[in-house]
Amino acid sequence: MAKDAREIVTLECEVCKERNYQTEKNTKLQKERLIIKKYCKKCKKSTLHKEAK
Repeated sequence: MAKDAREIVTLECEVCKERNYQTEKNTKLQKERLIIKKYCKKCKKSTLHKEAK
């Protein structure tokens, strides 16, 4: 069987450090950390969310 190139990652708010979202990323195509602007419920605004360790 082939190994799946996708990995599940957790996204963490840069402001309050809360882990709000989970998503998949293709590890063969994206080597750097994922950064997406998403809505944070705790901050009540759209902030940058970085891939958590």
